[in-house]
Amino acid sequence: MLDRRNWLRGAAALVAAGSAALSKCSLAANQQSEPKQSELKPRKGRIRQSVMGWCFNPMDAVELARHGKRLGLVAIEGIDKKHYPAIKELGLEVSLVGSHGFAKGPIDKANHAEVESSLRAAIDTAVEFGSPSVITFTGMRVPEMSDATAKQNCLDCWKRVIGYAEQKKITLCLEHLNSRDTSHPMKGHPGYFGDDVELCIDLIKKMDSPNFKLLFDIYHVQVMHGDVIRRIGQYHPWIGHYHTAGNPGRCELDENQEINYPAVMRAILETGYRGYVAQEFIPTWKDPLQSLDHAIGVCDV
Repeated sequence: MLDRRNWLRGAAALVAAGSAALSKCSLAANQQSEPKQSELKPRKGRIRQSVMGWCFNPMDAVELARHGKRLGLVAIEGIDKKHYPAIKELGLEVSLVGSHGFAKGPIDKANHAEVESSLRAAIDTAVEFGSPSVITFTGMRVPEMSDATAKQNCLDCWKRVIGYAEQKKITLCLEHLNSRDTSHPMKGHPGYFGDDVELCIDLIKKMDSPNFKLLFDIYHVQVMHGDVIRRIGQYHPWIGHYHTAGNPGRCELDENQEINYPAVMRAILETGYRGYVAQEFIPTWKDPLQSLDHAIGVCDV
């Protein structure tokens, strides 16, 4: 009995010590600090990486760009165009120009004039600052509207502006979004019409323009469909831009999510793609710049 008591006391002490050690490890992982210049690894740079600015709010866009350049980024997007001159002065590119939002899109004829005006203005901005692409969306489903009507409405609106994009040598990139995740307004978009990547590819084929392509968001494709690498190989002739994020949770590209990003990046390179891949995850680590540094390293294959 005495031996058993001693054993139980010892076991309890070991469990307590182990728990304390795990707590310290967790604390240390959550207290990572921004990497110093001497700690940064040289980048291969075969993947031309960008970052989506909104994910790192409330960090100032120019500050994010400055840190991003030091970490190995070559571009930034998803920021107010008032920052574009400062971004260019830093030596970074604007990888993608924003336009109309994802909710109010060409699916509804009532939005056509506004969407067309927004896209034309964004094309002019892209030309001014040397960006290759402008983003577009289908918009949210309209109650009682058939899919056939929704598709035709989108095509009719885009065809009003695609000639201008071709003339200016700017690519319109249609983003596919997931409609499954309801946990956060930017982790999923319930009701979004273009939630089927094959539907988006069909629309792109019907547009029949080298200046109308798919924004392949790896996170959204994984949530809705999976089979990411096969789809990259299948759809690459129509892909004009990529976004990243860990799934589930639109988090860091770390071991807590399910996408094998190095393999995905190698698959992208194998298609001959030489455009931008933008980091669009929502940081959860204590230091978001450490998150960014880690993501850049994961994708630098």
